[in-house]
Parts: sequence; structure tokens; C-alpha cells
Amino acid sequence: MSQAASSKLETIVGAAVIAVAIGFFFYASKTAGVGGSVSGGYTVIAEFDNAEGINVGTDVRLAGIKIGTVTGQSLNAENFMARLELTLDPKVSLSDDTAAKVTSEGLLGGKFIALEPGGSETKLAQGSMMTLTQGAVDIWSLISSAMFDKAKTPAAPEPAPQ
Repeated sequence: MSQAASSKLETIVGAAVIAVAIGFFFYASKTAGVGGSVSGGYTVIAEFDNAEGINVGTDVRLAGIKIGTVTGQSLNAENFMARLELTLDPKVSLSDDTAAKVTSEGLLGGKFIALEPGGSETKLAQGSMMTLTQGAVDIWSLISSAMFDKAKTPAAPEPAPQ
């Protein structure tokens, strides 16, 4: 095989590999739900004392079903809380007393925002502030406090013999 034919074959194989890689990237991004938020949704704000593990693109779920995405995050410099912008599906109309909490898929799973609807007649609108929030629970601090608090707790005195 000549030098020119070999070079041409290498170019064709390289282009095919790049095309397959691009196709795989698009397939993976669509399958994983990454790269897009709820189109035409409305945005609400929620502030959490601890938003560890939550990033832009994180799911917002109601009854285990994805109904939105975290589309922005910042620190509120006045109260030092994590301020998250949640873009929600416009077909889902939630009451203004809906609770939001940072939770995870099992002990080692990824984190997401879980919504629990309230019973108010007033609905959340574009730009509304969610007031009922619960931040992420630090499992390791719970374990260490349980271990070390037991060591500090004095044993109960034994009853006197009768």
C-alpha cells in the first residue's frame, strides 16, 4: 500500500471514530437527562442552610418523578444560606406552602431536591420564594456524634440492693 493510500485510510478511520464519539455523547446526554432544563417552565427560589451535593442540573422531583431542574445557585450574603433557582414544569402547579428538601437516592446515591406539596390555595408563581426548606443532612457528623456522645454519657447508677 502506498504512503498516500495509508494516510487516506487513517484519516477515514479517525473521522469515523470521532463521529461515533459525538454520537455517543449526544445519546448519553439525552438518556441521562443532562444538558437541558424544563423548557418553558417557571422559576422559584429556595434557600437552604446546607446544599451540599446540589449543582446546576440537579433534578427536582415530586413523588419520585422529575418535574424540574436546579438552574442556578449562589450564596445569599445577608443570611449565608445557599440560594437555589429551581425551574419547574409549567404543568405542575404547586401551592406556596410546598416544602423542599435536599435528599439522596439511598445511602451512597446522588442528591436531588424533593418537593412535598402543601395544601394552600395560593400557588407558586414565577420568582416566588419557597419558605419551607430542609438542607442536606451530613451523615458522617451524625455517626460521629452518636459514637462520641455515647462515650460522654455517664452510665446510669445501679439500683441499691434491698
